[in-house]
Amino acid sequence: MKLTELEFFLEDFLLYCQSKNLSLKTLASYEQSLKLFLLYLKNEHEVIEPNKVKTGHIRQYIKYVQERGKYTVVGNNKSIKINHPQNRKDYKKTVSNVTINNYLRNIKVFFNWLHIEGEVRKNPVDSIKQIKTERRQKKEIKEDEFRLLLNQFDYTKFHGYRNKVIVMLLQDTGMRIGECLAIEADHIDFKHRMILLTKTKARKERYVYFSQQMSRELRHYVKFKERYTTVELLFPTTRNTELTIASFEKQLKQAGEEIGLSVHPHQIRNNFARQFLMNGGDLYTLSRILGHSSVTVTEQAYLDLTREEIAKKYHQHSPLSKWRL
Repeated sequence: MKLTELEFFLEDFLLYCQSKNLSLKTLASYEQSLKLFLLYLKNEHEVIEPNKVKTGHIRQYIKYVQERGKYTVVGNNKSIKINHPQNRKDYKKTVSNVTINNYLRNIKVFFNWLHIEGEVRKNPVDSIKQIKTERRQKKEIKEDEFRLLLNQFDYTKFHGYRNKVIVMLLQDTGMRIGECLAIEADHIDFKHRMILLTKTKARKERYVYFSQQMSRELRHYVKFKERYTTVELLFPTTRNTELTIASFEKQLKQAGEEIGLSVHPHQIRNNFARQFLMNGGDLYTLSRILGHSSVTVTEQAYLDLTREEIAKKYHQHSPLSKWRL
């Protein structure tokens, strides 16, 4: 089937993104959200050329998504018969402003690229602003909750002990779950207590560091693992294959539900960042450890300490209390 002009440029844009070595997750986000937008332009406004897209079309698309609700806009009607979105509990529920802003960001990236390429004379996204969102406090996992969570894993079984060590490592290093599941045994430097991460979000290798306690646990786990598998992956499945993010998230969620705790891997990463700052760590070092592109990203993501935490930090570092007056 012949592509429309906008569809052709979208394919070209995705090839450009691939050449920039963007992550598969980012590419999938661009492709999915932009294909739905182009479908809307074609079906609702009969717009198939870049220069015909107006700022109003983008605003109306956002209103259209908000009114339709979750999982009601699809790129291929055949997928409805396969995925049955109407059976989901959140079907037609309001699309969050965070999700809407992700759509807007992707649309802006696409049209900014078209403008740089000289394919649009007037950029329709120039006056488009992000929707104001209310910043929600990140849920802290307290020490006693974390201990209870670890106790939900059956240490006598390979997958149970593996999951316990993964959770401990996420809390001790702040790495992303995808980075963690890609670690190979020879990436660990026990002498300097650091791990080389090779599959990162930014596609740049970096080191994370682990504690003495984690070192003891890792050494024990590596010996334990060698009795069950010969693969290089540090955290494989019992079938010697790579443990997927979705599978681990499901097992972690089940463990959390046993103690009434709603938990996911990124929450543990957030917990590491919070504890690092509360223990006197600085933003610059935290940014490097987390693999953020800049300190600003770290600041925006993690400077949401509670009033009690700010008070505690103040009392630890009050200048006057350190002086003998």
